[in-house]
Amino acid sequence: MVTGYCVKCKEKGVELSNAEMHQTAKGGFMAKGKHEKCGTTVCAMMSKENAEKAVEAGVKKAY
Repeated sequence: MVTGYCVKCKEKGVELSNAEMHQTAKGGFMAKGKHEKCGTTVCAMMSKENAEKAVEAGVKKAY
């Protein structure tokens, strides 16, 4: 699945639960989900190719 960085607990490689793929105002892509350990929303910026791969792997498309 998609991994990101949790700013609250400073943990790297956090797997996002209930991840959704969003498109930014400038056309970039990011996955948003929850960190199960601390409950914080975690975002992971990614390229269009990686975003499409994540959607194919089962991440919900929210745009």
